[in-house]
Amino acid sequence: MNVTATTEELAWTAVAAERTSPAGLLHELTAEQWDHPSLREGWRVRDVVAHILLTSQAKLPWLLWQTARARGSITRMNFGTAIRYADRNSPENLLTELRAITGLRHRPIATNAVDRLMDLLVHGHDIAAPLGIHRDMPIDAARWSIDRVWEMGWPFHARRTLAAHHLTATDTDWSAGSGTTLRAPIADMLLLVTGRKSVTNLRPGCSTRLQ
Repeated sequence: MNVTATTEELAWTAVAAERTSPAGLLHELTAEQWDHPSLREGWRVRDVVAHILLTSQAKLPWLLWQTARARGSITRMNFGTAIRYADRNSPENLLTELRAITGLRHRPIATNAVDRLMDLLVHGHDIAAPLGIHRDMPIDAARWSIDRVWEMGWPFHARRTLAAHHLTATDTDWSAGSGTTLRAPIADMLLLVTGRKSVTNLRPGCSTRLQ
């Protein structure tokens, strides 16, 4: 998406809010819940929090070194750095750091404020859903984020994966793609295009929440 100055400022405001919200949720978790599997296969809740912290502050030299260490694989780099950071820090330290970066406006190379926002929305779901906790997504934040995912290709490849579908949000003015119509709230659409939800239980053209 073409991020205007106005959208950038609004997105950073939303980023701060989305960092505050998980901090409140995480504060209530037990030690066992911090080590509970997240929605991402092989990642614990604490690993997802570590990943959020690292990607919020990553500088180019660190990214290059860690990617080289992972033999050029960004996927392996993200996984390895998160696991190691989570293992080195207690839940209390991770939570303290998350609170400390609430207003941080750092943009790792080739990203913008909406990338940071999308990351928080999706990973917040990765943390909350396996614990049976429901988290609402602000509609505007979800819409900016899904626009970004739809245009970006790697790592989600949403256009290719959902090429047979026309996606239409039921709670805001957003649609994309062509083919069989799928209707759902924008938050569920964001989780669909990022691979967190499935379309297999949707009937063409129906208006329902994705499972």
